[in-house]
Amino acid sequence: MKLWNAELLLGTNLNNREENLKFARENIADKIGEIFFESKILETEPVGFTSEDLFLNQIIRIKTALGPVKLLKALKKIEKSMGRVYTEPKFGEKYCSRIIDLDILKFEQIKIWSDLLVLPHPQVEERPFVKEILCE
Repeated sequence: MKLWNAELLLGTNLNNREENLKFARENIADKIGEIFFESKILETEPVGFTSEDLFLNQIIRIKTALGPVKLLKALKKIEKSMGRVYTEPKFGEKYCSRIIDLDILKFEQIKIWSDLLVLPHPQVEERPFVKEILCE
C-alpha cells in the first residue's frame, strides 16, 4: 500500500481552541493517517474578515493511504463531526469564524488546480504565519 506525505493546516477561533486542535489531531490520526510532525501552535489574527476571536493555527505532517481528493473529503467529514457549519460571510468579507478549519497545504509534489482543490494551497504563499511555521 502506497503512503503519501501531506501537510495540513489546522485552525480554530471558537470555543476551546486548544481542545479543538487536539480533537482534530486525534481524529486525523484515527481516520486518516499517522501524524509524524506537529508544529508549534501560533495565535494569529483573523485574515479576510473581522472578529474579536483570535485563531490558533498549527501545521501537521501526515502519512496517508488516501489520495488528495479522498483526503479532502475525509477532512471535511471531520470538520462536520466537530460542528463546523459553513455560513455565508458578512457582506464584504471573505470568511467567518469557525470551530475548526482543516486545509491541505501540500500533498507530495502534486499540483492541482480545480474548483474542488488547489495544491499547493494558496495560503502557503499568502499567509505569513504559514511560512513562519514551515520554516521551523
